[in-house]
Amino acid sequence: MDTAKNYPSTVCHVVAMPYPGRGHINAMMNSCKLLALKRPQHIIVTFVVTEEWLGFIGSDPKPPNIRFATVPNVIPSEVGRAKNFPGFVEAVSTEMEAPFEELLDRLELPVTAIVADTFVVWAVGVGNRRNIPVASLWCMPATVFSMLHHFELFVQHDHFPIELSEHGDEVVDYIPGVSATRIEDLPTIMYGNGQKVLHRCLEGVSLVSKAQYLLFTSVRELETEVIDILKEDLPLPVYPIGPAIPYFELQKNSSVIDAHNGVNYLQWLDCQPTGSVLYVSLGSFLSVSSAQMDEIAGGLQDSDVRYLWVSREETDRFGNGGGGDMGLVVPWCNQLKVLCHPSIGGFWTHCGWNSTLEAAFAGVPMLTFPIMGDQTSNSKRVVEDWKVGWRVKKDVGFEILVTREEISKLVKRFMDQKSNEGNEMRKRAKKLQEACQGAITEGGSSETNLDAFIKDISKGHGH
Repeated sequence: MDTAKNYPSTVCHVVAMPYPGRGHINAMMNSCKLLALKRPQHIIVTFVVTEEWLGFIGSDPKPPNIRFATVPNVIPSEVGRAKNFPGFVEAVSTEMEAPFEELLDRLELPVTAIVADTFVVWAVGVGNRRNIPVASLWCMPATVFSMLHHFELFVQHDHFPIELSEHGDEVVDYIPGVSATRIEDLPTIMYGNGQKVLHRCLEGVSLVSKAQYLLFTSVRELETEVIDILKEDLPLPVYPIGPAIPYFELQKNSSVIDAHNGVNYLQWLDCQPTGSVLYVSLGSFLSVSSAQMDEIAGGLQDSDVRYLWVSREETDRFGNGGGGDMGLVVPWCNQLKVLCHPSIGGFWTHCGWNSTLEAAFAGVPMLTFPIMGDQTSNSKRVVEDWKVGWRVKKDVGFEILVTREEISKLVKRFMDQKSNEGNEMRKRAKKLQEACQGAITEGGSSETNLDAFIKDISKGHGH
């Protein structure tokens, strides 16, 4: 770790404590990069990760004013996390606080502010005890925050606890700022097995009112009504600073060659017609069943639509990593760079919030295939509220198999550049793109919010 000697006493030292999951770490790192790049001479970020996560991301490029610090692992591997998710959530909630406090005691530079993931439930208490301002970073849509913030309304309307199979089509239309939503489109933590972690999620949201700031990785223009209501409702400043995606790295010329089969996917995209390629990515944590993967692979091949599929596991399904003449399957890609490539015409996505923001920023329509968490709610927003996507499967659940015939027909129709329906959807996607890109320009909503937040935490630190 860097020593404090090189920094002026006026430096603003932010300690970032992400929740140790891929989507949360990416959102926190992108938010910290936004801070660090905004005021490189003034802000130092200490980014706290478990030792496991340092192994995953320690060599990733980052600004020089962001440095890593570690706490011990709570569960030793990503496999443990997937197999016993409730146990993992509990471990983060109970076992990380003491090592984090010990780390704070070892830091040579005084801490100006803590930015902590809302689901790191103990962080607000640590900051308050030490008189360090805490900004709670919410890495999902503001809409989902509002649902949890107003959770007592579900109970009052007899919508919790609820049996999804009997009440899935009932509509929730009483959450302030949130459009009418079917029960089965609510985040999966609200029903079935998901409820095992609900109490910790509710705890994190309820503690936000004891923090000093709330940061959203969202963009005000994407969720205007709900964000404005939360701003009035909550007793602290609310700053949407998104999209917290690596748009600031798009200009860099880093062309990574996929070592799996020696094909450069960006060069491959350069050779495809404009808007002709479907990009497929089903997330990095929980996957779909092997049987469903077979149907997706078959459906894509039958559709005669060009596709780029990123997945560590699926390269073998096609033999030697290729997807035939029309497809390319790679174990990794720079997702935002791919989505912004002119040959991409659609995105088959699990609807993680980071991926949804990246598609909105790139102006790309989506085929939604949610698996868990907020993905179900994000899918509903994409399809019904923004009207920039279609659902691959009408019902939520691991056990529902979508056949290759259904997939082939859907993909063909979705990627048809001559259809009026598709062209209207593409126009709406471009409007979302304009909203996202407007928010980050000078004077835009996110840019203004980021400046205001930096000004707030810098008070009394020489600036």
